Amino acid sequence: MEWDEWKKLQLCLTEGVIRAADVSRELTDEELLLVIELTIREYWAENYLAVSDRQGLKQAIFNGLRKMDVLQELLEDSAVTEIMVNGPDAVFAEKDGRLYRTEFRFVNGQRLRDVIQRIAAGVNRVVNDANPIVDARLKDGSRVNIVLPPVALNGPIVTIRKFPEERITMEKLLEIGSITSEAADFLKSLVRAGYNIFVSGGTGAGKTTFLNVLSDYIPENERIVTIEDSAELQIHNIPNLVRMEVRNSNVEGEHEVSIRDLIKTSLRMRPSRIIVGEVRDAASIDMLQGLNTGHNGMSTGHANSPADMLSRLETMVLLGEEIPLVAVRKQIASAIDIIIQLGRLRDRTRKVLSIVEVRDCVAGEIPINPLFEFCEEGEDENGKIRGSLRRTGNPLCNVQKLLAAGEKAAWL
Repeated sequence: MEWDEWKKLQLCLTEGVIRAADVSRELTDEELLLVIELTIREYWAENYLAVSDRQGLKQAIFNGLRKMDVLQELLEDSAVTEIMVNGPDAVFAEKDGRLYRTEFRFVNGQRLRDVIQRIAAGVNRVVNDANPIVDARLKDGSRVNIVLPPVALNGPIVTIRKFPEERITMEKLLEIGSITSEAADFLKSLVRAGYNIFVSGGTGAGKTTFLNVLSDYIPENERIVTIEDSAELQIHNIPNLVRMEVRNSNVEGEHEVSIRDLIKTSLRMRPSRIIVGEVRDAASIDMLQGLNTGHNGMSTGHANSPADMLSRLETMVLLGEEIPLVAVRKQIASAIDIIIQLGRLRDRTRKVLSIVEVRDCVAGEIPINPLFEFCEEGEDENGKIRGSLRRTGNPLCNVQKLLAAGEKAAWL
């Protein structure tokens, strides 16, 4: 069946299902599927319809009314890691590290907008022409970014970064070669000892996933407060866990609750450790002040290297407060102990590229002490990069927290 014919038939049958449905109550999925089946059967009695088309229409109509329309099949494909919708007629996906254009298209722009509103409503967010940009999430934790016209010129834009069905663990990262056992043991000791750790990397490098992995080694007796734009962290081993998420302003532009607000109030919650999903603006100054007042913490940020991450933090602080640069650098050096740099190599694999220690500010500069660095050794016959994360030989200078926590002296 040609696409235009399929599109018209799907719209016609969907309207028939809506007319036939009992609008006085909410139908269960099974009841809705039965209504769809009866509607298609009625059409089939008068028109030829191949069995495969019949089944396809049934699923397409159900997905359009109850799920994510044409995106549902991609969402259910565990090999798909990212979905990108550039208007109703252009749906792209990332699979096995490769981007490709899919065969899926929305019947019309309104169907795409219906899906967008379904996503936003699911997390109590508002997205419309007056508020055209929003971050949201799906029930499984997958991250969603939405941009509507008039900001988006080629129609509504939806970007979905899927969370894996199985939670990634350190053992899995070791299995796929993202980190070495030596580096993993080192990081476990640092997390247990309460070092302030920053995970840095580019888009798609796996920062949130790695932060989840590190959280597995937080002692169970701690009180943890997580703060996020859109809740994505999956911390399961901490009974005393407080999760907070920002709230966008309403249609009148009021009642917004920002990352800064949440960081400030978290300091009054008696946290053992504060985990900020990502800092990308002036909230960085509140995070640094929290880490400098006796609270342990972890966070992530976008940067191409540990040095760039420090520079970005400086810039973000200065955007929010007029503070002398030297004072900013002293705050950063005092607050952050370790930066873990993640990256996506040219073969699309994700690796830990370096682990560095942030030293005390000296003469207005923040020196870094490289502890582990990824060393590339070439490529195999399949184009996969060979290499490993190796110790540089530099000792960890700030060992006070390790000693206080009674961690093994192997890193001293």
